[in-house]
Amino acid sequence: MSDDGAIGAERRLHPLSWLFVLIQQLKQFIVPLLALLLFGRSGGQDDGQWWTLVGVGVLALGSIWQYLTYRYRIEADSLVVRSGVLHRSLRQIPFARIHNVALHQSLLHRMFGVAEVRLESAGGRKPEAQMRVLRLSDALALETLVRRRGGAAAATGQADAAAGVDAGTGTTLLQLPPAEVLRLGLVSNRGLIVIGGGFAALSQFNARLLSNLFEGWGRALFGWAGQQHFGIEQFALAGASLLLAFLLLLRLFSIALALLQYFGFRLDEHGRRLTVERGLLTRLRTSTSRRRIQAWTLREGLVHRWLGRRSLQIDTAVAEDHGQQRALRELAPIAAPGACDALVRHLLPRATWPLPHWQPLHPRAWLRLCLPGALLAALASVALGWRFGAGGLLALLWLPWAAFVARQHARRAGYACDGMLVAWREGWWSRHWRFAELDKLQALQLTQSPLDRGMGMATLWLDTAGAGALSPPLRLRYLPEGRARALHAQLGHDIARRKLRW
Repeated sequence: MSDDGAIGAERRLHPLSWLFVLIQQLKQFIVPLLALLLFGRSGGQDDGQWWTLVGVGVLALGSIWQYLTYRYRIEADSLVVRSGVLHRSLRQIPFARIHNVALHQSLLHRMFGVAEVRLESAGGRKPEAQMRVLRLSDALALETLVRRRGGAAAATGQADAAAGVDAGTGTTLLQLPPAEVLRLGLVSNRGLIVIGGGFAALSQFNARLLSNLFEGWGRALFGWAGQQHFGIEQFALAGASLLLAFLLLLRLFSIALALLQYFGFRLDEHGRRLTVERGLLTRLRTSTSRRRIQAWTLREGLVHRWLGRRSLQIDTAVAEDHGQQRALRELAPIAAPGACDALVRHLLPRATWPLPHWQPLHPRAWLRLCLPGALLAALASVALGWRFGAGGLLALLWLPWAAFVARQHARRAGYACDGMLVAWREGWWSRHWRFAELDKLQALQLTQSPLDRGMGMATLWLDTAGAGALSPPLRLRYLPEGRARALHAQLGHDIARRKLRW
């Protein structure tokens, strides 16, 4: 798909496009089709099988009809998509409005050399265009075309062209070898999804399957220990072995998922666009413009620190669809702290990172953080004291630990602002750094609860576009009230003078 000769010519999808549309529809209607097959018997005749075949036939005809009526053509500055015969749709998508290009390849896609292409804009709940499917060469050519023409239409793209940057030449910024992917599996807990889903599925077949499993484990360990007249230490050892088996299974599933999702991870830079490609069986390739990045998050858990690693995530101006993240979110799923900082400095050349001067919280911020835990411990002590008498006072032993944890969090938390970036850090065992450019801030909010007003502190909320559901909020918590109001006025003045870039 070259630039010359492609303008104005209508194109079809891949001839096997109907097959992939049919597979997608079968996934959506698999439950009613199975219900017809299993419960559609009446009068001693196997009617369910015939009705299921009729349903599959209708879906197949619809898939072929969609292939025959779908056309797209490339104009000088936009992509035009035409579909439907009875209900016709003509959609024109300017290249400059396309924020994200996602190429998806399952194992079946790779067998036939095709890919699914999704073109997305900022804030859209659905893709602007979804092409299921194109030849892989055509999909890559379309991605390159969107990158080149979309960048040429933007001011940043014009600056790159003036600087002699070739958008078609990619530079690899980060690549994860298999050893790093294994480390990612060690630090993640994605295996819980597999274990939880497996337990839920098994429970549908036998309601007592899980209870029988745990009872069998108990008889094998605790029962054997009881027969040998072992003491409390042996019972504790048997219980610890059950916990160890669960943790080992969790790690194995997490490593397997990391290999499936992140094997061959590569972050490339093409001019002003970033492209990530990853996956072992199913390959996913997604790209976005650097100027679409709204906020940044550095994460570091306890296992991260043991392995000397961090992760770097971003928020872009592309929304999520049905809980699935369609936008580019992870620039570095796992990398050394120096590599993460180098990525930030490369992609934010005008900013300074790490920020040198961090400001502390209010001197009594630890007390404010401690109050929820102290209140919970007091309520638990009252409830247990009413039920068990003086033994319920043992719940108050939680108070020293809650105060210690609150002091650790307050001591490590802080904020920084240097005129280009505003940043917040917090956490003790699990830490994160959240920051954004001032040009990407959309709104400011100063909040005070009655307790905050009594203690002379306030919280400043900073709003950006595209924040993920699991991303920590960008908020400066429990600052001295005077400093919070001064910072609110300063940032409000700076934002009012700057043009919003998203």
